[in-house]
Amino acid sequence: MTLNAADPAFEAALRADLSPDVFRPVEPRYLEEPRGLYTGQSAVLALPRDVQEVASLIRHANAARVGVIPYGGGTGLVGGQVAEHGPAPLILSLERMNKVRAVYPDENVLVAEAGVILSDVQDAAENANRLFPLSLAAQGSARIGGNLATNAGGTGVLRYGNARDLCLGLEAVLPDGQIWHGLTRLRKNNTGYDLRHLLIGAEGTLGVITAAALKLFARPAKSGTALLVVQSPAAALKLLSMARDQLGEMVSAFEIVNKMGFDFLSETMPEVRQPFDTPPVWCVLIELGLSGDLDPATSLETLFESAMEADLVTDGLIAQSQQQSDDFWAIREMIPHANRKVGSISSHDISVPLGAIPEFITKAGEKIAALGDFRINCFGHVGDGNLHYNIFPVTGRSRQDHLNEREQIKMTIHDLTHELGGSVSAEHGIGRLKVKDLERYSDPAKLSAIHAIKAALDPNGIMNPGTIVPAPI
Repeated sequence: MTLNAADPAFEAALRADLSPDVFRPVEPRYLEEPRGLYTGQSAVLALPRDVQEVASLIRHANAARVGVIPYGGGTGLVGGQVAEHGPAPLILSLERMNKVRAVYPDENVLVAEAGVILSDVQDAAENANRLFPLSLAAQGSARIGGNLATNAGGTGVLRYGNARDLCLGLEAVLPDGQIWHGLTRLRKNNTGYDLRHLLIGAEGTLGVITAAALKLFARPAKSGTALLVVQSPAAALKLLSMARDQLGEMVSAFEIVNKMGFDFLSETMPEVRQPFDTPPVWCVLIELGLSGDLDPATSLETLFESAMEADLVTDGLIAQSQQQSDDFWAIREMIPHANRKVGSISSHDISVPLGAIPEFITKAGEKIAALGDFRINCFGHVGDGNLHYNIFPVTGRSRQDHLNEREQIKMTIHDLTHELGGSVSAEHGIGRLKVKDLERYSDPAKLSAIHAIKAALDPNGIMNPGTIVPAPI
């Protein structure tokens, strides 16, 4: 088990080895997470300035068996950035390691420290006339180290892949304090086990990512955005297939939105201008990134006409300006904020094979209806099979009225997801929230390997204890 960071001897050893300005009083923001499900604890907060200081902090923590929580932007939704129970840990914030070290436009590579905010990575790429395509709602505060630690997804996965697919090399500090100098820009490198892919998605349980070499892409010459009303989720999938047949890999994003999302916006943020006078039951937000002489509006109009002939869509709006495109995306990005204002009983970040999406939505709705009277907001990245399937109280009731039903609702959705060959954690990670889910649904061989890897690399269990692998008692 880990020991308490409040031990005076531990803190004295840290302060004797590191500059006083590395340490700060623990502010409330380091002990909170966006949904308010956890309240963390800590006696020591450290803000190192470079990898050497990170290594020193980790060495001391390992020697004293004090737990360490690597902290990025604090935007995670599964509690991986807070420790509510157990001995108080050392919080290690990467926010001062916020430099873009280098940009290589001709190589399509950017090297950034872990504390660089995602939107700043995007801006640095744009300044070099390149694109860094990782895009998500929290990009103004999420940091690239946390994005890699959780293998973040977002809206660009359909075309560009997850965070894992956008990384060439890492610099990291391992649990014993060794620095791994793996910050390669190579695209082919088969020298032994790939530690990069082991650390990406490990949520800080196997080490601390301190810098990354990231892939850049050519910026699309033109882009186009449309909101198309579809007959059903099945029609949405057929529309996706049609779009890719016509446009290949130039389909950058394909999101599905349910009427409940529009209703929640009206209920909680009436100032948000909505695109439809009468919200449709289902619509998709599609974005194209085109090259050459192709015209986005013409391409979207051709797609719409083909879809109309195939009885897949009934209406649609094609953005005529960048502002209209931004307005369409603002609707999609404000839905999670509206969800939080309403207050979900149980939220689910699931993925299923694309062909199983209609069956999942139908069966999940039936199963939830059998449990009681609820509102369901199903939306998300249907192009890659990732749905955010969230359950809410009916008007006039609150989430507090359903606390006793929360676990049953979650298991109902997760059991169905597993039955259909899906994942109960599509893009948010395991954190502390889903440790039991990982044990319940994982293949036994995989679970055994996870425990073996954790024990081999972090035998003292100091790295983000209680995340992914249960904390030892």
